Amino acid sequence: MTLTSVDWAIVAAYFLFTTAIGFYFTRRGSESLSEYFISGRKVSWWLAGASMVATTFAADTPLVVTGLVATKGVAGNWLWWNFVMSGMLTVFFFARLWRRANVMTDVEFAEIRYSGKPAAFLRGFRALYLAIPINLIILGWVTRAMIKILSISLGISPILAVGICFVITVAYAVAAGMWAVLWTDLVQFVIKMTAVIVLAVYSVRAVGGMDALKAGVIQHFGSEKAALSVLPISMTPDGIVAYAWMPLLTLTVFLAVQWWAAWYPGAEPGGGGYVAQRIFSARTERDGVLATLFFQVAHYALRPWPWIVTGLATVVLYPNLQDKEAVYVQALVDLLPSPWRGFMLAGFAAAYMSAVGTQLNWGASYLVNDFYKRFLKKNETERHYVMVSRLATIFLFFGSILVTWQLSSVEQAWKLLLALGAGTGLVLILRWYWWRINAWSEISAMVCSFLVALVASATIPKRFAAGDPNADAMIMLVTVGITTVVWLAVTFATSPEPDSVLHSFYKRVRPGGPGWVRISTAAGYGREQIPGGALAWTNWIAGIVAVYATLFGIGKVIFGELGMGLGLLAVAAIAFLWIARSFQTGSERSQPIGTPEVVPNER
Repeated sequence: MTLTSVDWAIVAAYFLFTTAIGFYFTRRGSESLSEYFISGRKVSWWLAGASMVATTFAADTPLVVTGLVATKGVAGNWLWWNFVMSGMLTVFFFARLWRRANVMTDVEFAEIRYSGKPAAFLRGFRALYLAIPINLIILGWVTRAMIKILSISLGISPILAVGICFVITVAYAVAAGMWAVLWTDLVQFVIKMTAVIVLAVYSVRAVGGMDALKAGVIQHFGSEKAALSVLPISMTPDGIVAYAWMPLLTLTVFLAVQWWAAWYPGAEPGGGGYVAQRIFSARTERDGVLATLFFQVAHYALRPWPWIVTGLATVVLYPNLQDKEAVYVQALVDLLPSPWRGFMLAGFAAAYMSAVGTQLNWGASYLVNDFYKRFLKKNETERHYVMVSRLATIFLFFGSILVTWQLSSVEQAWKLLLALGAGTGLVLILRWYWWRINAWSEISAMVCSFLVALVASATIPKRFAAGDPNADAMIMLVTVGITTVVWLAVTFATSPEPDSVLHSFYKRVRPGGPGWVRISTAAGYGREQIPGGALAWTNWIAGIVAVYATLFGIGKVIFGELGMGLGLLAVAAIAFLWIARSFQTGSERSQPIGTPEVVPNER
């Protein structure tokens, strides 16, 4: 791809602007560990929410979605759309509780909810596990995608180009911490969304317009439903039929099991990871809830369509290209004129840098707050911990370089590491709402899910044809079923957490609900509802309806079905209005940390 001086000027301006923003916050981020990792808990909802969306828009994301659409049609995106239900649980059941917990990382939660050596082990193990193997593999995966992008689009060494992006990101992430990550995320999100929308417009033009695009993909997939339907099933005279790539068993597992049972970075049951880190950064409970709601809507409903449209266009423009992910980059090379080429490259750099900045800061927070400070150096100064945090960020940088070059050999290890959390989702949810969950519940769930998934992955696929998605569905069902039985048995076979720990946790977080009646009554709070009461459940349902109706409505409008599209958007508007009631009536009001929603009964 030939770049003009204007294109290069745009790319250079992006790097200068991003670097300036990052270093602007160096002094502020150096004040304390809290400022460095969670911005002193002073972030507005719109900034925290935009950062969540930007972080999950990595350089590989458009490529992955293009590959799904090119091979499975629009409905191929149900591989990740099913996590809407888990995301909305985080919004209405866990965001405010995470904010009240007043922790710096989600693994620190272990030692406010549990006690003794099991709690300490759980915290230390998860800190190292998430910070090093999981985090480094994610960084390596994203870096490999960026190398693929630049090797196709530019004549210069992709290693050099990626190195420039990486070094600049490391520089401001090391210097300023979370403040730099948040504000650069905001700028980067605007740039990369603009870039992918522009590419989608040029892709449709290259095909000959939307009608020609629809005709081309219908011919390619054999039917309009297979190409353009947002649903992975269809009604036939013989009943409900799923498309070949997603049999009914697989679809059932996605919609009824996976979203609550499986741990996945960015979509953890009960919240967690870098999403929780942004909630910790929020000024109030209300800001935390609004930030997470904004993230779910933007992530699932607003952001995908430019990628999907471009992916469909590549089916028509490049029917014989074997690499269905790299074809997205080929479209950039062939279709965009100057100066949009420079803007698109800046967009890819932004996507890459926003993901890297978050992963570095997030991983370092575990290493310093939950391992170094907790187990090695407990009484050092804030200045000392900030210095160690910067060193930890640099350590992760070098570690990710090693993983990137070995990625071809650790791809199976990535799947194996994810299997560690395949059956732990229910524990991560119930630990907030049932006093009987203890540290051994989580530990046994982690160990059992890992071992069962390992055995199931080695044996179950042999009973299915190669590539049959039912094999993955059966692995999930077996792992979740056995793990659930094991952790429940371990829970009742071991002693509950001491009442002093349970009382302290309840007073700190106030989760409410029937699972805490014994503790809340003894502590003088009586029988409390969960925060939000019945509205939490109705808001959860309304949130799911709002996201899917917005997602499908936008798609219908794009493809010219205005009546159906506007009808779905009207349904979404009604659902959003229902949710807005809770903010107007005060059920989502801001609460200072440590201030209970209900005054305890006098004893």
